[in-house]
Amino acid sequence: MKKLLKSIILIPLVLLSFAPLAKAHFLVLLPDTDNVEVGKREVKLEARFTHPMEGGPNMDFKILDSGVFVRGEKINLNWEKVLIPSIKGSSNKVSMYKTTLKITKPGVYQVYADPEPYFEPSEEKYIKQITKVMIQALGMEEGWDEPMGLKAEIIPLVKPFALWEGNTFKGKVLIDGESAGNIEVEVEYLNTKNLKVPYESFITQVVKTDENGYFEYTIPWAGWWGFSAIGDGGKIKGADGKEYPLELDAVIWVKAYPKPKEVK
Repeated sequence: MKKLLKSIILIPLVLLSFAPLAKAHFLVLLPDTDNVEVGKREVKLEARFTHPMEGGPNMDFKILDSGVFVRGEKINLNWEKVLIPSIKGSSNKVSMYKTTLKITKPGVYQVYADPEPYFEPSEEKYIKQITKVMIQALGMEEGWDEPMGLKAEIIPLVKPFALWEGNTFKGKVLIDGESAGNIEVEVEYLNTKNLKVPYESFITQVVKTDENGYFEYTIPWAGWWGFSAIGDGGKIKGADGKEYPLELDAVIWVKAYPKPKEVK
């Protein structure tokens, strides 16, 4: 009997030890379009911190710095804070942000958001994701492969606002201005269609940079895709006065367009 009771007590402990770890966090920086044609003079942007493929939960965060670079000019962004449920139906509210970008001239608008570090208790570390997205406006496409000078950044090597599903996205990771070799790049789809994955291992795809900081990933289907290069930001002092590791991530969002029906 004692043996049986011991087994019953151990079962939940064993199950707990194999509980799934926290999935990939992504700062989602999303425009309502990444291509602006004549007649459209503004782009709506939103930013939230979540697990894209799983559709949540949403996590609280704060934008410390943001802006837009276009043809040598910097444009400041004024974000409106909006409270949303952490998960659908929850009374717990967290922050997301919205703004409108005025299109004043042709060019590639490189948008970035630099958030306050987020403490992840399950990993006992802080996470800071410097995130960008690019918008082509009014037919002028030069400049999409130019670094913005961010502390953590992915430089696209493929035109990021003209991707078909099935195209291979290539990028180079820079951390503190240096090539980040042999680090992981997490990849997630912004799941707006309630797609299901066969196993949990499919939620976050992972590739690695080579020794020079280059990586590539073939986008399997249409939609918005996030790439997060997991960098080392050293140590940071927490609210409790202790030092914790800082994960410094470079994130970029790109949209893949559906193939024309004539070639499917």
